[in-house]
Amino acid sequence: MYDDTLPTVEQLVVDELVCWRVHTRHAELLMTQQGAQVLSYQPHGEEPVIWLSGQAAYQKGKAVRGGVPVCWPWFGDLRRNPAEVQGMHQGGPIAPAHGLVRELDWQLLGIDSEGSAVRLEFAVDSAAEPLPGWPHAAQLKLSILLDESLQLTLSSRNTSDRPLALSQALHSYFAVSDIREVEVEGLDGCSYIETLEDWQQRNQQGNLRFSGETDRIYLATRQRMAILDRAWNRRIELEARGSASAVVWNPWIDKARRLSQFADDAWQGMLCIETARVLDDLLVLRPDEEHSMVLSVASKPL
Repeated sequence: MYDDTLPTVEQLVVDELVCWRVHTRHAELLMTQQGAQVLSYQPHGEEPVIWLSGQAAYQKGKAVRGGVPVCWPWFGDLRRNPAEVQGMHQGGPIAPAHGLVRELDWQLLGIDSEGSAVRLEFAVDSAAEPLPGWPHAAQLKLSILLDESLQLTLSSRNTSDRPLALSQALHSYFAVSDIREVEVEGLDGCSYIETLEDWQQRNQQGNLRFSGETDRIYLATRQRMAILDRAWNRRIELEARGSASAVVWNPWIDKARRLSQFADDAWQGMLCIETARVLDDLLVLRPDEEHSMVLSVASKPL
């Protein structure tokens, strides 16, 4: 007799991409091997926690809109990164936003289950498969642990004989009932860069609420924060280790109309809180040094 309490892992192809669907007694997760990108995460009987665009395109060489893209070895516009990170790139003046690994097929290292939990591990080795314009040896791994919560561990190891400088992010899209009604707690008192107003540095007062386009880099962040969503009677609890910065983003009305793979009204149901190492929180690895950045996501009732 089939035991639906046991975890299952299924490989499938969605349009052009190889994907993996994981089902446990607690939740279902979908991810693609391209970019080792978690696409969706939904506890049973709940609304999705990780948001995936209804217009997502599953095409080779093109990042999927939504989920948790991995940004590495730089985040955002390379020109906005610290000089040390910019200096690692030797591919000319044009560099893709958010780094070089979102559109690569990662190597599947293994799938393991223990009790009701499932762990998948993927890797990129730039020594074995060099990254364009980035001639450095490094190993990047992403471990995805699905149990009662979702835990993502991004590990970078410098396998070269010189220091390695990089910025990075787990670019997480979270599903919310209505961005105008939710709050983010855990940022009170944090400094942030207001990128929409000449990159001015400001200070957060109280919980973060949303009334327009938002694109902020929070500095010296705490380990824990949460998205409070009263309409869905839940709080999405985030715990970050190995990082001290975070990016909060919502495109709002006008920018949403210009985004690819994004419905005009999709801004209402999503919020990005990106666990990151950016700006002064850049990561510098000595030869053979390894660093892990961990994000844990749990959905709890209010």
